[in-house]
Formats: sequence, structure tokens, C-alpha cells
Amino acid sequence: MNIHDVKMLIDEGEGFELEFKRKVSSPKKIAKTLSSFANTKGGIILFGVDDDGSIVGVESEKTELSLIEESAQINCEPPVIVSIKIVPHNRLDVIVATVNESGTKPHYVVDDDGMRKVFIRVNDNTVIASKEVIKVLRDERPEKPPLKLTIGENEKRLFEYLENHSRITVSEFSVLINVSLRRASRILTTLVRAGVVRIHTLEKTDFFTLASDDEVFADSRIKQSRTQQPR
Repeated sequence: MNIHDVKMLIDEGEGFELEFKRKVSSPKKIAKTLSSFANTKGGIILFGVDDDGSIVGVESEKTELSLIEESAQINCEPPVIVSIKIVPHNRLDVIVATVNESGTKPHYVVDDDGMRKVFIRVNDNTVIASKEVIKVLRDERPEKPPLKLTIGENEKRLFEYLENHSRITVSEFSVLINVSLRRASRILTTLVRAGVVRIHTLEKTDFFTLASDDEVFADSRIKQSRTQQPR
């Protein structure tokens, strides 16, 4: 990683996997971003870069590194692994903090109100994950046993509904099949893990849609472990 690489990243602009920070404002705030990258698809924070993409450098390299380490190791549960590169430019230093997608999701952050919260990336924002998203994150862990999916009447009614309405929320699905919100949530998150349904967090309330045929066939877990037996 050199200044040319940094400038190329800056030219891309902030987005799903990239954020600019003048400095570490507070370990807890940075922990939210670090954990959101780990919980999603990974990402990079450029410290010493302003919102407009100008390189301002960090005031104290040693202090910033200490705060980043505190954010990742103390404020994130479990700790987030961060790869650090220091890139000099015109007597200024830019800190490149890279986080890979984690295999130990979800990573929590203890917020100012004392609550453990999970954060994910949505477009170029760090947002609080819903309980359904947290379930999906837990199911993505490598040690999870192979999924055996049973397609029963509830799933069939969901598929029929989505063929006509394109999207559904947990509460709508609960009413549709006349079950509790908890059970409706469990069915939907199982189908998300299987790859036949997608969860969307672009609005205040998560909603679910059918996955495309390409997405279903691309998920090898479905090919290997799905069973279609009525309940």
C-alpha cells in the first residue's frame, strides 16, 4: 500500500467498503465502523482523510494507533482483527485500517447506554442490525452444521405470496401463516441462510424477497443439503 493506492481509494469515494476519517473521534464510534465491516463484507478506513477526500494527515500516529487498537480489541466483542498500514505523504501520515469479513460473527459493541449492539454496513452507512440480521450473521459461522431445509406449507405460502407481492416483512408473514412473530422470524432467517430468500435492510423495517435463480444455484449449501419434504 503506497500513496498511489491511497489516492485511488480516495477517488472511488466513500461507500459500502470504504470510509474517510480525519482522526479517531472516539474508540466506541470507530468500533461501530470496524465491527460493521467485520460483520458484513469487510472494508477500509482511511484515517487522515477528510470527508471531501483531501489528505490532512493524522496529528499523532502513535495516539491514533493506540485508539484504533482500543476500538478493535476492547470495544468490540469478540475483538476485530485490523491490519494497519501507515502511508507517508508530504510530511503527513495516512493510516490505512483494513478489516476482513469475519468468521466469528456477530461482533458486538457496547454502546453508551450500556447495551450490546450489532452494526452492519448498508450502502455507505453503519447501521444497527435487526434481530433477524443478527440471526443470519450467527448462521454464517463456519462451525455451523450443514443446513437441512424442509419445505412445508408455510414456506410454500411464502413463495406464492412473494411471486405476487415481491416483498414481505416478518409481521406480514406472521399474519399470512397465522404464527407468532418469533416463529415467522425463524422461518424467514432459515430461508435466508439457505439462500432462497434475501433480507434487505434499506428501510426502517427489514423486508424479504425471493432470491434470483442465479443466487440460489450459486449457493452450494442448497445443492448439498436442501431436502424438500412436507411437514
